[in-house]
Amino acid sequence: MTSFDALWTFPIIIFAAFLIAWAAECGQFFISQGLALAVLAWVQTLPEFAVEAVIALDAAKDPTRVHLITANFTGSLRLFVGLGWPMVFFVSYFFIGRRARSQGKPYVITMEDEHSIAILSLLPALFYFLWIYWKGTLTLFDGVVLAAIYFLYLFLVSKMPAQDAEGIEDLGRIPKFVMKLKKPANLTGIFIFFLLGAAILWFVAHPFLESMLALSVSLGVSQFVFVQWMAPFLSEFPEKLSAFHWARQADKAPMALTNFVSSSINQWTILVATIPFIYSYGLGHTASVPFDEHQKVEILLTIVQSYLGFLFLAGMDFALFEAVGLFVLWLVQFCIPGVREEITVVYGLWALVETVRLARRFRERNVFNAFWRLSREHLFKVQ
Repeated sequence: MTSFDALWTFPIIIFAAFLIAWAAECGQFFISQGLALAVLAWVQTLPEFAVEAVIALDAAKDPTRVHLITANFTGSLRLFVGLGWPMVFFVSYFFIGRRARSQGKPYVITMEDEHSIAILSLLPALFYFLWIYWKGTLTLFDGVVLAAIYFLYLFLVSKMPAQDAEGIEDLGRIPKFVMKLKKPANLTGIFIFFLLGAAILWFVAHPFLESMLALSVSLGVSQFVFVQWMAPFLSEFPEKLSAFHWARQADKAPMALTNFVSSSINQWTILVATIPFIYSYGLGHTASVPFDEHQKVEILLTIVQSYLGFLFLAGMDFALFEAVGLFVLWLVQFCIPGVREEITVVYGLWALVETVRLARRFRERNVFNAFWRLSREHLFKVQ
C-alpha cells in the first residue's frame, strides 16, 4: 500500500461508519433509552473495533507493530474525553445556553439519575486498568474481567424503564427516511445499512491501516502518533456528528454526553477485552500483549484523563470550566506529544483536588446517591 491509497480508504471507512451509525440511530427506537444509548455507542464504535482487530492481527505477525495496539485505543479514549465531551458542551452552550447567560447564570448540562449508571460504570474499568498498567501486560484473563464489567453495565441499563428516545423528526435525513417506512421495510433498511457497513469494514480495514502507516511515513510523522489520532478520528466521525446534533437541544444534551460516556466504557472494556484473544489467534497460541514503558505512559495518561472526566460528571452536571479544561489539556498533548508525562501530572493533581471536593460535598447530589435512588426505584425495588 502507498500513501495515495488513503485517498480511497479514508473516505470509504467514513462511509462505512456512517452506514453503521444510521443503522444504530434507527435501532434505538425499538428498545428503551438507557439500553439504546449503550447499544448505540457500541454499534457506532464498530469501525474502531475493526481497526483494532486488524492491528492486533498484524502485531501477532510483526512484533514491531505491537505498540500500535496501544496507540489506537488510547487515542480513541482521549479523543472521546478530551475532544468529544467538551464539544458536546460547546455546541450545547452555543445553541441553548443563551437564556442562562442572559439571566447571568452559569450554564451547565444537568444529567438525569439514569445517566449515573454510565458515569459510575467508568470506575471499575479504570481501577482494573490500573492493575493492567502496573503489571505491563494484557492477558486473556484481563479480557474476561473487562468483558464482565461491560456486561454488568449492559445489565444495569437494561433494567431501566422505557423512555422516549430521540424523536424521529430529530433524526438526520437518511435515518429519518428509513424510520418513516412501514414495517418490515424500515427493519430491512436498518439491516442493509448494518450489513453493508460491516462488509465494507471487513474488506477495507486492513488497507485503511496500511495506507495510514504509509501516509505517516510520507509526512514524516510517527506511526504511533498518526494511528493514535487519525484512525479513531475518522472511524468515530459519524458518532460525533450524531452527538453534536443532539447537543443542540436542551432535553437531548445530557443524552449526547451520555452517548460519549457509553462509548468510553465500550473502549475501556469490551474493545480492549477482544485484543488478547485476537492477538492470541494471530499467534496460533495463547499469549499476553506486552506493554513497554512508552506504552505504559500512554495508558496511565489515558486512565488519569478519564478519571478526571469521571470526577467532573460525578456531580451530575458538566460546566464550562470543566469542558474548557479537558479540551485545553487534550489540545496541548495533541500539539506537543513530548509533554505527555507532564500532562499526566497536571491531570493527576487536578483529579486529586476534584476528589477532595467530591468527598467534602458528598451529601449533595452526586453520581453515588443518584445511583442509589435509581437502584431503590428500579434495580432492587427497595421500598
